[in-house]
Amino acid sequence: MSDKRVIYFDCFSGISGDMILGALVNLGTDIKKIRNHLKSLNLKGFKLNTRQVKRNGFIGTKINVVLNNTSQKSHHARSFNDIKSLIEKSDLPKTVQFNSIAIFRRIGKVEAKVHGTTINKIHFHEVGAIDSIVDIVGGSLAMDLLDADLVVSSPINTGEGIVKCDHGILPVPAPATLELLKGIPCYSSGVEKELTTPTGAAFIGHFAEKYGSLPKMEVLNTGYGAGTHEIKKIPNLLRVVLGVSKKSCHHGSMKVIETNIDDMNPEFYDYVIDQLFKVGAVDVFFTPINMKKNRPGILLSVITSKEDFDSVVQVLLEKTSTLGVRHYDVDRVVLPRKHKMIMTVFGKVRVKIGGLDEKTRTISPEYEDCRKIALKKEIPIKKVYDEALKAAWTLEI
Repeated sequence: MSDKRVIYFDCFSGISGDMILGALVNLGTDIKKIRNHLKSLNLKGFKLNTRQVKRNGFIGTKINVVLNNTSQKSHHARSFNDIKSLIEKSDLPKTVQFNSIAIFRRIGKVEAKVHGTTINKIHFHEVGAIDSIVDIVGGSLAMDLLDADLVVSSPINTGEGIVKCDHGILPVPAPATLELLKGIPCYSSGVEKELTTPTGAAFIGHFAEKYGSLPKMEVLNTGYGAGTHEIKKIPNLLRVVLGVSKKSCHHGSMKVIETNIDDMNPEFYDYVIDQLFKVGAVDVFFTPINMKKNRPGILLSVITSKEDFDSVVQVLLEKTSTLGVRHYDVDRVVLPRKHKMIMTVFGKVRVKIGGLDEKTRTISPEYEDCRKIALKKEIPIKKVYDEALKAAWTLEI
C-alpha cells in the first residue's frame, strides 16, 4: 500500500499570497523551477527575490516581487479576461493554468458580487498587480511540484481593525475576503492587522479539501513563509507541513433520507436533483415501486452528511410533493481519491482517480468536459471518454 502525500496549512497568523509562496519555497520547492516557469507568462520587468527574515525570533522565507521600472507599478488594473488570456498563452503546465485561473475566477466573482456588477466588468487592482499574479501562479506552480494527494488547512486567523486599499478604508476582514471565506472556519485572535488577504483566502479555498487540526501523518518537512508586518502578539508567519500517511479506505457515517412519491410531475425531478446537490447531497437515486391501489411511484433516496441533513430535508419538504421523510444512519467505506486535469488529443479533461494502489485504481472522466469537447469537435463522446481514460492510466496515484 503506497503512501499518501499530505500538505497542511497552519494559518495561525493568517494567509496571504507572499506568505504562501514563501512557505512553499521554505518547505523545499525548487525556486529555480518556479522562476523558469514564470518567464513564460510574458510579464516584463520584474524579479522574484527570496530572503530569510525573522518574525518574533522565528525564521521564515520572505518573497518579494521587485519591479524594474515605475511604469509597471502603475499598470496593474487588469480584467479577469486579461489575466486568463495571459495565463492561457503561457507555457505553464495545464494543471497550473487551470488552478491559477480558478483562483482568479473565485476572486473575480466575489469582487463582482460586493460591487454589484459582473465578473467581465471587474478590473482587479491590488490583485491584478504583477506581484499578486506572481504569488498566485507561483503558489500554484509550487503546489503542482509538491503533488499532494490531500490538502488540509487549519481555521483561518483573519485579523481585525481597518485596512486602506484602492476602495478606501475598509473593515477587516475586507468584504471580498469575508465572502471568499464562506464555508471556511475562521476567527480573529485580536490582532489589529489584515492577516488574511483576498489572495490568501481564494488560494486556500481552492486547494484545501478539509479544515481542522493537523491530520495524522509522518512529518517530512515544515516551511515558514513570512508576512510583511512585524506583529507583537504572534509571529507573522504561515506554517506549511508536508507529511505522508498510509493510503487507506475512508470509513465514515452518513445519513440516508427516503420518501415515496406518486403524485409529482416527473419533469420536476431534474430540478429537485439540482437543488439537493446544491445543499450537500452526496448521491440521489430513484427506485421504481408500487404504492397503494397499485399506483406506480418512485422511492427517492438521498445520501448526505449529518451536517447537511437539515438542508436536504428542507429541500425535499419544500420542493417535492411529499408530506414527510424517513431517515437512518449508514456506514460507508470509500477509496481515497483526487481530481486531476489531464491533456488528451482532443483537449483538457478533468478526471477523478481513486485507489489504494495500481491494482485498485478507479478512474472517472468528468462527463461535462467530455460532452463539451464532443459537441465542439463533432465526435462521439465515447472517443473523448476513452482518450481521457487512456491518459489517466499513465498518471501515478
